[in-house]
Amino acid sequence: MTTSSSVPPTSEPWPDAANHPPPAAGAASGPTEWPAAPPPAGAGRERPAGTLFPPVALPPTGPKGPSTWADRLRTLPARSWRGREDDARWVRPAFLGLLLATAVLYFWNLTASGWANAFYSAAVQAGSVSWKAMFFGSSDAANFITVDKPPLSLWPMALSARLFGLSSFSVLAPQVLMGVGTVATVYATVRRRFSALAGLVAGAALALTPVAALMFRFNNPDALLVLLLTLAAYGTVRATETASTRWLVFVGVMFGLGFLTKTLQAFLVLPGFSLVYLVCAPTGPGRRLRQLLYGTVAMVLAGGWWVAVVELLPASARPYVGGSQDNSFLSLTFGYNGFGRITGDETGSVGGGGGGRMGGGGGSRWGSTGLTRLFDGDIGGQIAWLMPAALILLLVGLWATRRHPRTDPARIGFLVWGSWLLATALTFSFMSGIFHQYYTVALVPAVAALVGMGAEGLWRARHRLPYAAVLAVTVAGTAWWAHRLLGRSSTFVPWLGNVVLVAGVLAALGLLFAGRIEGRTGRRIATLAGLTALAAGLAGPTAYALDTVSTGHSGSIVTAGPAVRGGGFGPGGGGRGGTFRGGFPGGGQGAQAGRNGMPNFPGGGTANGGAMPGFPGDTADGGQNGMPNLPGGTGAFPGGGTRNGTGTGGLREDGRAGFGGGGTGGGGMGGLLEGAKVSAEVAALLKQDAGTYTWVAAAVGSQNQASYQLASGEPVMALGGFNGSDPSLSLDGFKQLVQQGKVHWFIGGGGMGGGMGGSSYSAEIASWVASSYTAKTVGSTTLYDLTAAPKSAG
Repeated sequence: MTTSSSVPPTSEPWPDAANHPPPAAGAASGPTEWPAAPPPAGAGRERPAGTLFPPVALPPTGPKGPSTWADRLRTLPARSWRGREDDARWVRPAFLGLLLATAVLYFWNLTASGWANAFYSAAVQAGSVSWKAMFFGSSDAANFITVDKPPLSLWPMALSARLFGLSSFSVLAPQVLMGVGTVATVYATVRRRFSALAGLVAGAALALTPVAALMFRFNNPDALLVLLLTLAAYGTVRATETASTRWLVFVGVMFGLGFLTKTLQAFLVLPGFSLVYLVCAPTGPGRRLRQLLYGTVAMVLAGGWWVAVVELLPASARPYVGGSQDNSFLSLTFGYNGFGRITGDETGSVGGGGGGRMGGGGGSRWGSTGLTRLFDGDIGGQIAWLMPAALILLLVGLWATRRHPRTDPARIGFLVWGSWLLATALTFSFMSGIFHQYYTVALVPAVAALVGMGAEGLWRARHRLPYAAVLAVTVAGTAWWAHRLLGRSSTFVPWLGNVVLVAGVLAALGLLFAGRIEGRTGRRIATLAGLTALAAGLAGPTAYALDTVSTGHSGSIVTAGPAVRGGGFGPGGGGRGGTFRGGFPGGGQGAQAGRNGMPNFPGGGTANGGAMPGFPGDTADGGQNGMPNLPGGTGAFPGGGTRNGTGTGGLREDGRAGFGGGGTGGGGMGGLLEGAKVSAEVAALLKQDAGTYTWVAAAVGSQNQASYQLASGEPVMALGGFNGSDPSLSLDGFKQLVQQGKVHWFIGGGGMGGGMGGSSYSAEIASWVASSYTAKTVGSTTLYDLTAAPKSAG
């Protein structure tokens, strides 16, 4: 019989995690010491509902299954299907179904994104034909310059391209598999201490978060980083359960590999994980410290070997380190890709080198900062659907386990995932340097896990009015917040917000009062209310995720879901379907931005005509219609687009915001946001006699270079790296390469030159080429044949 003071029997449709006896002292599950615990639940028996997370037996450790490897392989399919011996028979099929559904969702329409971020796809292309380029992460097979990140995230894609040929699918498929692996790891981590249903809810919440549906189908490093950090969380939980040195070394390796994926961002969660182990591991303080030292050594070895190779090799034996101003990976790590992201002092980046603040406090060149940053504009639609619920459930979990033993696995779970969420969210909220909406994918596993774990505890104790009230408030609040997020896009499924709100409120009322009703009726109402609450909580992010996978995404700055009001698009704000809030870094703010919503650009004053500001390095008063004159260009945006080309602001045909990338050859903002459109005629021209030259062409900026390299399949030199502002090659050095006949063509336009606080070498080269060689226009692309006689000799 079910009463208001007890939990439902374990035969209730919603499974209960606490259906195992606590481990005995010295049991195989570890040395955790438990207080006096209630007896195991049997058929028809009930337990007091005073404990949200009562002690349970952890899965057994040590070898599983048959004793020989041959027998293990023979029985692997059956054991994989069956899962844990104490699981109900529906658990493993449901888990495998979740992974299959995630794979189908993420593989759907995958190639619609083309090369996705051409910057990384070009490096994959280079790595698919040159092992040296693959090792260093070079942008081209001739190893002129690297991407501005370590190369680990490129290696799976390059290997895939080597195995299956270079294509959009072979580049992006490894990212999808990383997404499926992350879902599996979150499930496994949550399932170790909580119910199978808690793991399934966490896995589904992760898979359906819009920014996850975006980045696990995109070729940025974030997908691999999130997988590695999730594996580190799993390892931390395993290590802390039994004071396992082996698992702590595994955690160190994951962090080291995370560093080789996206440098210091991998370490945002490291202090929290280390502190959890130091406080909670069931062994003595001295041994805990020694084990952390072993983990640190493993981390340094896993992440430091590649750095040592790069730093010890002579500069002449390796490519230039892209993104650095001194050809040093260490300066890249601690500057542009490190503390510069926090302070905004990123010499050579789009934000320039003068610090990240713009105007008064509470803002940066990359949008407003503060506690609400992750909930505002289009950032909220990427990640914030379940964040309020996750924060509430984190507090509930920590409060409910406050009197548990120091080594309690439930509290360890909340501390691991909670430290991840808080450390990463606070950093993203207040960092003044480069910040993109898609960075928030690093929060998804923590949010999903906390929702799964916390919801299970409140569900178990829902027959007590205080817990039922907290559960109801969480459900209703999540539905209200989803209604608000959906309302930011008035044309996107306009009816869904109201449906979610009504369903959430009804589910909250059902959960609040079901525990007051005895018998089967109360259980049925609670089950129906729980399923409705789950649907209401996931409906909004699911709609965004479906919109994301049905649309191609390309360029350097991508967002999930539909266009929203007040969305951000790169530095200063603006967004997909939104308006530019503050212009680009260094430009004017608000009303001082260019007309028609166009921003002021870094370092530029107002160009004649007032419609557009000057570009960095612009020496004229501006081209026609307020457009700046650019080195090697004709008053157009760099990247090959014409002055009157489309795409310089406003919305694309699919309703999403565009900036640059218009015309038939232009790339967004000088090829900085998106690569150029390369015609078949230009690609064929670059391929002519390609074997004669080290580089078939040179272009300013890596996004610009990448487009021509991917179109031709031949090495193209990226002068100045991603922004065109790295001092990778001086004018004298370029002249020498031209004299040696190593470069065939120079592609006009592209990049942002030296207006970022970095080097002006690429602008000097572009000016010299334009003044020394005759331009040849092919379609909308301006080319200079560097093997022809210079003008002065003609």
